[in-house]
Amino acid sequence: MESATNGAAPKQVFFFDIDNCLYPKSAKVHDLMADLIDRYFVTHLSLPWDDAVRLHKEYYQNYGLAIEGLVRHHQIDPLDYNAKVDDALPLDNVIKPRPELKKLLADIDRSKVRLWLFTNAYVNHAKRVIRLLEIEEFFEGVTYCDYSEVPLLCKPKPEMYQKAMRQAGVEKYEDCFFVDDSYQNCKKAQELGWTVAHLVEEGVKPPRTPACQFQIRHLEELRTVFPQCFKQTAAEAS
Repeated sequence: MESATNGAAPKQVFFFDIDNCLYPKSAKVHDLMADLIDRYFVTHLSLPWDDAVRLHKEYYQNYGLAIEGLVRHHQIDPLDYNAKVDDALPLDNVIKPRPELKKLLADIDRSKVRLWLFTNAYVNHAKRVIRLLEIEEFFEGVTYCDYSEVPLLCKPKPEMYQKAMRQAGVEKYEDCFFVDDSYQNCKKAQELGWTVAHLVEEGVKPPRTPACQFQIRHLEELRTVFPQCFKQTAAEAS
């Protein structure tokens, strides 16, 4: 995968979130990460456990990422944070290839749309997850939260979506398709003019007010909500 485009390309781009989107919440990666983040707050801010959990939640809600609050208010080294949190996750034990995901991605018509990863994680984590899922071949690049930059830029900030569009080589908001499990990320993408599907897995309580035009329970439903992105079957073509 590259982080920039080369040469001519289809004008539309399909952006995929990674965590709790390309693999299910049942993998419990979020829980493992939350525990490591809480431990980081305890160790580096010298906080009792309950205070660390509360502050972690506050920063996540306010900024979209706990690390942004840490950088903004405590001047921590974000790359040290990445080493002790994201890179420390035992992903090899919990993320496995998913044949149905590979089939879904293979069925997208890449003569019409380019596939691009769009994550608030750092690049190390993004590439690690995609490698473990064995789907590197389908994506042309990744837009990620660059922990080496201050201030940090992440979804749902409008500038992060604009960064993704620049890197993926798409100019018009209406030429962007997107799937994410985050309510706020989907809401902002639709406000900007992207065509958005909010992934709310079975067992997860749907939001009272939908985040965007499309709400799905499984990635397979992308075939139905975004049919223009998929290859036609012989029956459809006739």
